[in-house]
Amino acid sequence: MTGDVKKVVLAYSGGLDTSVILKWLQERYGCEVVTFTADLGQGEELEPARRKAEMFGVKEIFIEDLREEFVRDYVFPMFRANALYEGQYLLGTAIARPLIAKRQIEIARAVGADAVAHGATGKGNDQVRFELAYYALEPAIKVIAPWREWDLTSRTRLIEFAERHQIPIAKDKRGEAPFSVDANLLHISAEGKVLEDPWIEPEEFVFSRTVAPEAAPDEPEYVEIEFERGDPVAVGGERMSPAQLLTRLNELGGKHGIGRLDLVENRFVGMKSRGVYETPGGTILAAAHRGIESITLDRGAAHLKDELMPRYAELVYFGFWFSPERRMLQALIDQSQEQVAGIVRLKLYKGSVRTVGRKSPRSLYSMAHVTFEEDSVYDQRDAEGFIKLNALRLKLLSRQRG
Repeated sequence: MTGDVKKVVLAYSGGLDTSVILKWLQERYGCEVVTFTADLGQGEELEPARRKAEMFGVKEIFIEDLREEFVRDYVFPMFRANALYEGQYLLGTAIARPLIAKRQIEIARAVGADAVAHGATGKGNDQVRFELAYYALEPAIKVIAPWREWDLTSRTRLIEFAERHQIPIAKDKRGEAPFSVDANLLHISAEGKVLEDPWIEPEEFVFSRTVAPEAAPDEPEYVEIEFERGDPVAVGGERMSPAQLLTRLNELGGKHGIGRLDLVENRFVGMKSRGVYETPGGTILAAAHRGIESITLDRGAAHLKDELMPRYAELVYFGFWFSPERRMLQALIDQSQEQVAGIVRLKLYKGSVRTVGRKSPRSLYSMAHVTFEEDSVYDQRDAEGFIKLNALRLKLLSRQRG
């Protein structure tokens, strides 16, 4: 029954959809609405969200800067795993949802709310990510997902509802929005509308964080990133906080057109969708982390990590951040990073990032062993027995086949 809900915490952006949801919750459930707006580095002014919430008569309004927590406790742990969903996607949207959900639950407890609400649609991944996190943290919480309940099933109906209730509508929302955007400090994504046909190349106006690679500087730029225990701690010799460091890498990557991705991916709910992503700093960071691991991780550890990575990435994409299996994998990954320290030098040029140098006090790379010149540490004759032992089963198999 709708009357059972007394107070609900809404994940509120201040945009058209969540503003309509706010008013709809007040009408449909007759409950008190508490708004929560998270600053994850989306690059937008958040005070308008406060003013809109006040306009609706909201008494408890939470607007919180979570950028440092986001990068330190969510982005960096994920990057220790080198996580890529379906081999390409750096999971910029997926990794933000568990933090928003966690904070929503914490606020619900603090204000005595008995429900939480989100603005994710019934077709996408985000509804799953939010709700799996809610239930993992607060099993008895009531979850309200308006897009699965109401009859505002089109953009036209949404706008009509907004106009009827005098909800301000941005001018570019008065009709079919060109595409849907989600942003945080790690990435910005665009999907829907003009991007729905996977054959049509995205036009340049879709991109906002990166220059076109063709328009990037004609001279390459070098950057050095320092790591400690698998996490980046400095850029160009300057130590920075997690959010500051990612912001700096975003600036460098955006300047050189790095981090664009046009992807058709498999959603958890079963359908395929086309998304256009910009992850400039994350793309640089992923290359740098691989670079430092290449000289500090043992082969067995590195290969095991690569075997586990697709599973880890899938857990993040599907919304199982707070699951026991993700935590188990994280413990293994974090243990592997204890000796991952040193500096990586990268070359940025017209949409590409390449590792061109790496050094570490924990390096396993031995020039004495790999040199093509004469050495005194490796007896090449040892390789003969090594090869014969590994070939033994192949010889026996061949003889069996005749």
